[in-house]
Amino acid sequence: MQTKWKVTIGLVVVLGVAGGVAGTIQYQKRGIITVQTGKVLREDLASVVTASGEVKPRNYISIGAEYSGQLTEILVKEGDHVRKGQMLARIDEAQSLADVNAQKAALDSAVADSNASEAGVTAGNDNIAALESTVNRTKSDLERYDRDFKRGEQLFKDGLIPRSDFEQRQAIYESQKASVAEAQSRVVQARTQLAQLKAQLAGTQKRIAQSQAGLARVQDIQKKHNTVAPIDGLVTYLPVRVGETVVPGVQNSAASTIMTIADMSIVTAEVKVDETDIVNVKLDQPAEITVDAIPNKIFKGHVIEIGNTAILRSTGLAASTSSTSSQEAKDFKVVVAMDNPPDEIRPGLSCTAKVTTATRKDAVAVPIQALTTRTKGDLVEEKDKPKNPDAATIKANKEEIQGVFIINGTKAEFRKLDTGITGATDIEVLSGLNAGDEIITGSYQTIRSMKNGSTIKVDNKPPDPKPAS
Repeated sequence: MQTKWKVTIGLVVVLGVAGGVAGTIQYQKRGIITVQTGKVLREDLASVVTASGEVKPRNYISIGAEYSGQLTEILVKEGDHVRKGQMLARIDEAQSLADVNAQKAALDSAVADSNASEAGVTAGNDNIAALESTVNRTKSDLERYDRDFKRGEQLFKDGLIPRSDFEQRQAIYESQKASVAEAQSRVVQARTQLAQLKAQLAGTQKRIAQSQAGLARVQDIQKKHNTVAPIDGLVTYLPVRVGETVVPGVQNSAASTIMTIADMSIVTAEVKVDETDIVNVKLDQPAEITVDAIPNKIFKGHVIEIGNTAILRSTGLAASTSSTSSQEAKDFKVVVAMDNPPDEIRPGLSCTAKVTTATRKDAVAVPIQALTTRTKGDLVEEKDKPKNPDAATIKANKEEIQGVFIINGTKAEFRKLDTGITGATDIEVLSGLNAGDEIITGSYQTIRSMKNGSTIKVDNKPPDPKPAS
């Protein structure tokens, strides 16, 4: 019996010692955090903004009807390539053609009247010239008869000629004076008639100008009944058919649009970039474009336009014109030109653009998941914290500091960093670390909750694969 009790007591002592040793070991392990680490490396980084959108031509024109009428002919179909000035469709032009013919007749009449008036002016000028010649001739004869009359008057006074001879000379002189007056009167009358003819000519010339303007107007109307291509391009939309009536100037009406022509020489990807990324996008930045309908191909491009107006993600409307909450997520339009668009590209295809906003060669970089933030108060040891901090100290302790945890023996030490561009998985370090430094890289949850000065245990073994089910 004594032997049995001795064995029992011995077993209890052994178990107690073993339990004490195990408890001591567990107590020593308490507060130790298992982490994964990695070296700070140098590598090439590229900051990329990814956005989705659709393929659009840089320039496209919706051709509308300029005059009401029935479509009598459509000369193209969707997918056709057209040249500038090419005839595309015809609208019934019977009325406009009649107007053109009537205006041409009015112009011909005005031209005929003008020609007649011009001929009359020419004849009037010739008649005046002849009458003025007659006046000059009669004046010359009058001077000769005047001298003969005065000589006869002197001879009659001297009694050298009879009265009859004197009176004959006087009669001839008076008759010539009357002839001069008559010739001068005819010149005045002819000039009056010429002035009237010139007025008629001016009137007919104005009628010609008016008729020409009217003809140009109706010819322009007739020409606009024929739809021609304003640019070289591709017919991408043709909603009407022969026999339908088209009308001009009706918004959002199928009858007001005959077709749409797109200039496919410059093809773009119009994408929507998140408001948090738009500040990094600049003109001429390179981009890679993928089109959903053309898999396994990447097309090069560059940014040619950046929108200045925010677009609400839910409605697609400009934020400045919407009455919804300003807290709603917004995008900005960015247009990327494709350098070498393929022939099979079509407007409206869904696409994704990756714009490279910055690059760094041989940059010091750390994994993004290793980066964390702590307040200034979190980095102060408990023994150094004031018992009754003032308001300025409390505010200063709330300041957030960005950095990583480095290995300092068996402790984790927070190191403040200045960072640069962000790549796909790594971020550039401008100051605070050097290549080769060892930092804590995981796990994410551990880094998020770790305190400065925590005791750590490094375990960089890869996780065991999951057993097959």
